[in-house]
Formats: sequence, structure tokens, C-alpha cells
Amino acid sequence: MVLPVATPAEMRAIDADAPEPTKILIQRAAYAVANAAIGMLGGGYGRRVSIIAGKGNNGEDGRMAARLLTRRGVSCSLHQPGTALRDDSNLVIDAAYGTGFRDRWDSPPQPDSAVLAVDLPSGVDGLTGQDRGSLRAQRTVTFGALKPGLLLEPGASRAGRIEVADLGLDISGCRAALITDEDLQEPLSQRIATDHKWSNSVRIIGGSPGMTGATQLAAKGALRAGAGMTVVSSPTVEAAELNLPTEAVARPIPPDNWAAEVLIDLERFSALLVGPGLGTDGETLAVAAELIERAPIPVVIDADALTAVAAHPNCLKNRSAPTVLTPHDGEFKTLTGTQPDLDRCAAVRSAAQHAVVLLKGPTTLVANPDGDLIFVRSGDLRLATAGSGDVLAGIIAALIGYHPTHLAVAAAAHWHGRAAMLAEPGMIANDLPSLLQPARTAMLSS
Repeated sequence: MVLPVATPAEMRAIDADAPEPTKILIQRAAYAVANAAIGMLGGGYGRRVSIIAGKGNNGEDGRMAARLLTRRGVSCSLHQPGTALRDDSNLVIDAAYGTGFRDRWDSPPQPDSAVLAVDLPSGVDGLTGQDRGSLRAQRTVTFGALKPGLLLEPGASRAGRIEVADLGLDISGCRAALITDEDLQEPLSQRIATDHKWSNSVRIIGGSPGMTGATQLAAKGALRAGAGMTVVSSPTVEAAELNLPTEAVARPIPPDNWAAEVLIDLERFSALLVGPGLGTDGETLAVAAELIERAPIPVVIDADALTAVAAHPNCLKNRSAPTVLTPHDGEFKTLTGTQPDLDRCAAVRSAAQHAVVLLKGPTTLVANPDGDLIFVRSGDLRLATAGSGDVLAGIIAALIGYHPTHLAVAAAAHWHGRAAMLAEPGMIANDLPSLLQPARTAMLSS
């Protein structure tokens, strides 16, 4: 199930509304920290732990954990932030500062022993993930809900394995979540006994001279993700020259005013994908914007079609069917006029005015116009290869019929990342489509 994510400000409000006094919450947090420490130490008696404890509640968590660990036979030493740690520690517990800390601190040298962070590594911004000087933790125990700074880089790489300790807080009001394998059970199990090839069909408009590979990859992604029929057209490349997968259909369209031709039978399709390799000349962008505006079905807007939206922003305002934009940071600037700032969550929510927006990155973010936000953490640097975004666009088009739309989009991104995790080093985008079904099997059987 999706795991709730709360900003530092939201957590302060959640803590303030808790029916239990702060002392009880600190005790619960300390028990969670102490249990995690015992697990990392492999026992209690004879182990040595250094605990960095600051002045706030995070420090109180650390001091209470020290008392609990002492009862278990652990030799604990408490240290103020900025002081030297004992050299013979088996574990360092970082309870220096919590989610409200937004300054630099004089962190000690990275110890040889493992580090357990309390709530988040001190020095990592709980909202943005920015690192102002932290110890790299092997494990982090965070309280109530995940924090954006634990999921966004570089904070995510500083946190290690993350465990959420339930302190009995009411987190039902969280508007953000991290998607997990379990959340793909329904989006990837939509077919029923009476389905036929047109039950989930995708229309793709893209490709230009020298850029036909983009439509090939998008078509493969859609087909492998469950599209029973995929039809592809380009306004600037002859149908026979698109070199599509055997199962995809190449359909010619005129080079001018081609939107009208595409619209003739568009309602027969489940989704329209516009943009992979399309080209950015003014006429092409204008016709693409017209097609987006008039399309009566869900539309995925990718790559060059994002430039069409930037040039003709009104094409989104009157759409009633679901619409998805899929920018990376450069395309985000084209759409909005600015790069995403450090608060990527606020940036993507702000951009999601008339469409679901998927902002690509080491952590992909998906926001809808209602302010709901999903974090996607699957995948790794293997996805940093030309064409992987085209495959993703095809997967989104194949899943966009699932509701709610932002969850379908996040599911597509998560599936895409999980497929990449099955690849050998040196993966290219063309490897991804064939890995989707093995990834699906792994996710749904876990």
C-alpha cells in the first residue's frame, strides 16, 4: 500500500494534534530507536554505542534510547553535537537534530561503525533532501510518516534503509505518499475475460526524420504494458519508414492539418500519446496543440509535445478527459519558465493546474490538480539512457485508463523503474520493454 509522506510542517501539526503528551511520544520513539539499535548490534551486552544528542525532541529521543539500551547491557556514551565520539563504538546513533533543522552543523568524521539516524540524518533538509553536512546512515528510524527529504536526493542516499515507526499519530490527512509494489496489483490486473484487442488501444503520434526510434520505443512500451492495439503515425515520416515493432500498425497521415485525420476515429482508442520524436517546427507544434485540445480521450503529452503545450497553453484548459504531462527538468522549464527549485514537491504541484504532471528525476514525482502527490523511488542510474522516457510514455498510455489517473501514472513509472532494476549494467532503452513482464511477475508475487 502507498506509504504516507508528511512534510516537516505537516508533522509539527500532526504532533500538536496528538492526544498523548510529548513525553509519551518521546518514549515510543525511543523504544523504536532502541529496538533498531539492538537489531543492528546483534544483541546488547558488551556492545558500545555513541549517541549524538542535541537539545530538541530529537535529542530527547536519543537520551531516552540510551537509558533503554543501558538496561539491555549496552555501554552508551552521550555526546553533544560537535564533540568527538568514542573510538571503540559498535554503533553511532545520530539524534543531533530533527526535521526542523535548516542550518549546517559540525558533524564528526564518518565513523567506521554503522550509523543509525533518528527521524532523518542530521543536516538533511526534511522538505527538500538538501544535505548541509550529515553522517551517512545505514538505517534511519523515522516517526509517523516518511519525510520528503528521505526520498529526495541527496537525502535519500544519506538515509540508508528507512523504517517508519508508528507512534500512534493520526496521519490520515497526508496528501503525499510513496508508491510500493503492492499498489500495482490493481493497475496491472485490469483485463477481464471479455476483453479484446481494442479494449486497451493506444494511438501514437510522433517521429520525424532521424527520430523514428522514439516512436518505436514508445510503441514497444505500450505493447509490453498491455495495449492490445497500437497504431502509430508521423506527419513528417512515411508510414513504411517508421520501422515499428511487428505488432504495431503504421498509419499514414497528411503532412499538413493532420489533426483532423487523427480525430476521425480517435474515440475508438483508449489513449493518445503525442510527442516522442515529433519535432518542434512551428506548424507541427500548432497542429499538435490543436489535436491535444480536441482529443476526446485521455492524452499523454511527452517530449516535443510539451513544447507544443508551452507555446499553446490554452490547449489544456478545456480538456475534460485525463491529461498527463511528462517533463524532465529541462522540459519543466520550457513549460513553466523556471527550473524546479529545491522544493520539488511544491514545484510539481504548482505545475499540475490542468493536468497530472510527472516530473522525472532520481525520485520521480507525480502530482494531480487536487494537490495529491506520489513519490516513485524505483529504478536507478540505468534509466539514464536515451529513449527510456519514450518507453515510459508508452507504458503510461497503456495504463492511463485506470483511476485515479495520478496513481496509474505513478504505477507506470514504478513499473518502468522495477524493470530497469532487472537489467544488466549497460542497459539501453530497447532492453526495457522485454523486462516489463518479468518485473510484473516479481512485483505481484512479492
